[in-house]
Amino acid sequence: MSQATQEQTVDDDGVIDSVSGPVVTATDLGARMNDVVYVGEEGLMGEVIEIEGNVTTIQVYEETSDVAPGEPVENTGEPLTVDLGPGMLDTIYDGVQRPLDVLESQMGAFLDRGVDAPGIDLEKTWTFTPAVEEGDEVSAGDVVGTVDETVSIEHKVLVPPGYEGGTVESIEEGEFTVEETVTTLSSGEEIKMRQEWPVREARPTVEKQTPTKPLVSGQRILDGLFPLAKGGTAAIPGPFGSGKTVTQQSLAKFADADIVVYVGCGERGNEMTEVIDDFPELPDPQSGNPLMARTCLIANTSNMPVAARESCVYTGITIAEYYRDMGYDVALMADSTSRWAEAMREISSRLEEMPGEEGYPAYLAARLSEFYERAGYFVNANGTEGSISVIGAVSPPGGDFSEPVTQNTLRIVKTFWALDSDLAERRHFPAINWDESYSLYRNQLDPWFEAEIDADWSETRQWAIDTLDEEGELQEIVQLVGKDALPDDQRLTLEVARYLREAWLQQNAFHDVDRYCPPEKTFQILTAIKAFNDEAFAALEAGVPVDEITTIDAAPRLNRIATTPDDEAEAFVADLTDEIESQLQEQY
Repeated sequence: MSQATQEQTVDDDGVIDSVSGPVVTATDLGARMNDVVYVGEEGLMGEVIEIEGNVTTIQVYEETSDVAPGEPVENTGEPLTVDLGPGMLDTIYDGVQRPLDVLESQMGAFLDRGVDAPGIDLEKTWTFTPAVEEGDEVSAGDVVGTVDETVSIEHKVLVPPGYEGGTVESIEEGEFTVEETVTTLSSGEEIKMRQEWPVREARPTVEKQTPTKPLVSGQRILDGLFPLAKGGTAAIPGPFGSGKTVTQQSLAKFADADIVVYVGCGERGNEMTEVIDDFPELPDPQSGNPLMARTCLIANTSNMPVAARESCVYTGITIAEYYRDMGYDVALMADSTSRWAEAMREISSRLEEMPGEEGYPAYLAARLSEFYERAGYFVNANGTEGSISVIGAVSPPGGDFSEPVTQNTLRIVKTFWALDSDLAERRHFPAINWDESYSLYRNQLDPWFEAEIDADWSETRQWAIDTLDEEGELQEIVQLVGKDALPDDQRLTLEVARYLREAWLQQNAFHDVDRYCPPEKTFQILTAIKAFNDEAFAALEAGVPVDEITTIDAAPRLNRIATTPDDEAEAFVADLTDEIESQLQEQY
């Protein structure tokens, strides 16, 4: 929140009438909906959410204990905004974009109430390199210069949305703070490296396009069976302990997005601590630079004020839109949207609104839609293309996917990664249920996989899906009559499916090699298993007993492909398939 917006006339100020948790009512406050106000003697930040006559209702982003009726309320006259500019990457914010590392250096691990700090450093100087010359015509969204924000990301200084634009009258290279003018236009408008933008309003673009490129995750079950497009939306619902956070952290670490915005919304403090401790130590698999050089973390844990939890996803998506405007592909992880919905439910109940299903507000579906629809693959005003991919974790109580947050999310997103507690209990990770999950992007992404990875990508994947489906049907019979009662061809199908599950779908997020699997290697593993399938059924047709087929020495080596270094995998697979073919053909 800008420091300048705190200056208002006394006529706009009011006094507290009542306090109910994070909800405060004030009288005589000359405010509009969504205005940011400062509540009480300590100046706690809040937002206007309801106006009825002379009574204004405010949700406060901080703990309101000891706040009493009669204390002043100061109106800023501006909505909740974020500071946008160089310096947001390699930074940790809370839900209203207060830099936690800066505040910690001032007051230690426990923050005082009412403290505030700009979202970006206003005093740090950056080396500005012009991208236009005097006399050039520019308009809103155009790039006027660049700044090396981190070793990984070149920050593009844009003409802010809403500017009239015009001819560049003055621009020069040099060292500037974010509040100094770097470009002057003929319209009289001055362009600085810092922008402000209201978090609940989407930044404008020229066109939203159909995404045709995958967000490569490095997770075999995701890239192989349920891919997500760059600019797509995905949900990861699952019960406690099924691996939602580990899956999202793996995506944040290894997905091929240019920028990662990780929003820890209402998660346990120890999980966010792990993220904050791990990310600065991790190298970027794409560039070898520190991962934090392209990452912005927003930490709003479960013990932080509930109102800030409600705003943190908007803060994250607005930061993502800013980098999208520069032409970058951004991946936003929201962990978890259930905690965000619970914050809305708590505030709604304190406002005494009519509850919907399970006490959630009636506008739950609308709020979820507003959030997810800000994802997409866009053409920007400056001619570049950028995307925002949104992956939202959902924490249904007791793993019940019929609860309102999960159901309303499934109506919106096009990729569904269903986590299964049974798989997690069997130590099968990622514990994504391949029978319940789906991706509606699969057909539009197949041409990319067939052109970039292998022409047989979609055909081989369909073989894997059919095999897993057949295994599911056979397992029901096995539970009734036992495996030995099945015909030989069905017993062999179960053996092939076992390798699909163990050697292909299972992946170790903590193994130095296996934690990230490029699509080429994903396909190599699958082709090796299919080669075993084809040779095994050929041997079966030639009269070789199924027990002799399944006990050849080479087959168990299929489980070792995943942990083979990526640059050695192709040769390993070639040798293994030759060995499988040789050993099986020797038997007939």
